[in-house]
Amino acid sequence: MQLLADCVQGEALSVELALREALSNAILHGNRADARKLVKVRCCCERGKAVSMVVRDHGQGFKLDSVPDPLAPDNLTSDHGRGVFLMKTFMDDVTFERHGAEVRMRKKLVPEPAQTFLH
Repeated sequence: MQLLADCVQGEALSVELALREALSNAILHGNRADARKLVKVRCCCERGKAVSMVVRDHGQGFKLDSVPDPLAPDNLTSDHGRGVFLMKTFMDDVTFERHGAEVRMRKKLVPEPAQTFLH
C-alpha cells in the first residue's frame, strides 16, 4: 500500500477503503469465497494527477439497481451492504462492467494551491 500512498498523497485512506470494499465484494459475492478463483486487480498511477483501478472477479455480476440503499432506515443498522456506497463516496468515478463482475474506479487528485508568502 506504500506505493499507493506515494501515488495519491492526501487521498490514500479514501482510495484504500474503496479498494478494500471492491476486493471484499469480488471475493465474497463475485467468487463466492471460492479459493480456486482469482480476483484480478489492475492499478495505474498518474503521479500527482490520478489513480485508476480495475477489480475483476469470476462471478456472474449483479444488477446495480438491486443493491439496497444503505441509507434507508431499515438498512442503517445492517452490518453489511455499504461497499458500493463507499466506493462511490470516496472515488470520483465508479463504473461497473461485465454485468458488475468488474468495477472501475478513478480518483483525481486536486493539486494543492500555491502558497503565498508575505514579506
